[in-house]
Amino acid sequence: MATTASETNLDRDRLELALQSARLGEYEWDLVRDIFCVSARMAAVTGLPVGDWPAGGGELLYSGLHPEDRESTRRTMEESMRATGRFETEYRRIRDDDGRTVWMRSSGLLVRDADGRAIKVCGVVQDVSDRHLEEERRRTLMSELDHRVKNVLATVQALAFQTAKRTTSLDSFLATFAGRLKAMGSANELLTAARWRGAAIGHLAAAELGGLAPHQTRWDGPELFLTPRAANALSLALHELATNAVKFGALSTETGRVDLRWSRIADGGFELFWTESGGPSVTPPIRKGFGSTLLAQVTGRELNGETEVEYRRGGVRVRLRASAAAVVERPEQVPEAPVRQAVETVSHPTGPTDLTGARVLIVEDAVLLALELETGLADAGAEVIGPAYELSEAMALLDQQIDAAVLDANLNGLSVTPVAEALAARGIPFVFATGYGDSAGAPLGFDAPIIRKPYDVTQVAAAVAAVLHAL
Repeated sequence: MATTASETNLDRDRLELALQSARLGEYEWDLVRDIFCVSARMAAVTGLPVGDWPAGGGELLYSGLHPEDRESTRRTMEESMRATGRFETEYRRIRDDDGRTVWMRSSGLLVRDADGRAIKVCGVVQDVSDRHLEEERRRTLMSELDHRVKNVLATVQALAFQTAKRTTSLDSFLATFAGRLKAMGSANELLTAARWRGAAIGHLAAAELGGLAPHQTRWDGPELFLTPRAANALSLALHELATNAVKFGALSTETGRVDLRWSRIADGGFELFWTESGGPSVTPPIRKGFGSTLLAQVTGRELNGETEVEYRRGGVRVRLRASAAAVVERPEQVPEAPVRQAVETVSHPTGPTDLTGARVLIVEDAVLLALELETGLADAGAEVIGPAYELSEAMALLDQQIDAAVLDANLNGLSVTPVAEALAARGIPFVFATGYGDSAGAPLGFDAPIIRKPYDVTQVAAAVAAVLHAL
């Protein structure tokens, strides 16, 4: 059946549309005349001028390739055409019009005449720079993530070592170390919400002081955002000051107050004052602990400034000065409010917890955390069901007798919501033990206590006991 002119035109229109949609540029290399035909789309993609040009045995095509890719690309194309009559390759090209280096993907087909003689090469090119840029960004992000994780692990190791050197009992070590991890976690959550671009001093202060003594603490100052390094340092410093104030200082009495104020200084940095009043009479400590060392050395260095601590009789006063290097511009994304006290709804227990006879389901995908939970709940007298590390494992355990459950919010990328819904339908209480904040996908539609990681297992046990006793 003969092909009509209208059908030919339709096929041509379809080809044009396909090339345009895919942002492809077509070309033809006449091997007999050694002429390279550059189409308008090919010119737009490569920067070559439109028209028919002497190919120079292929030099017109290869000369624009990046020097590091030129010979390998030529070899790949020529060997592939000899072997299969076609080729497909990617390379960098330096555009002829503006000198930009772009990534190109090129495919071609060798056309032969009736006698088998190669007469031309027909092909298409595509600018794939965006994909290579995205791959490079992904590699950079993974490298940065690896760097940050190693830094966090090293910091945690150092905190553990320094805390252990300055505590005299296991209970004291666990309580102190857990508090410091909480401070780090709070700062990191704020940084994550701002895509690791910075954290506001006001948010750091609220996260550390907001839940301690709402009517005895206040903080005020301009909106200033700190680098991740400075934010972590200040968060730890505020935690140490708050801990000491609760144990020995102004917050150890109902009449004491803590006032935290900061202001920007002329060089672009800031100055922060922590002032305690109304508490017990203060005397300088006989022995300096890790908190004092952190304030005196680490905080000042990490903030490129200095720290002064005064043990006034009426209350401790701390002046912290930081340079402009610790301050960053306001990030594009900033959390609306601190997340630590808003999310964590369970306080630390004041005594041992008794879970004797309670059958408690543990759903946690991190093996070490699950083992820690299992040990802690068993020590409190509970009969542990699980642990379940996957959503399917948790669902399979629901037909057993369960008195309460501890649920991680996310199990290897899957929401724990189906388990929570099934438990709620049966009237079984549960506690969320999660690393997610209020806006990060935790299943907060349920009326259940929430404990943020890193947590103290005794806190989880106390929360389980509380929901059981509430029945």
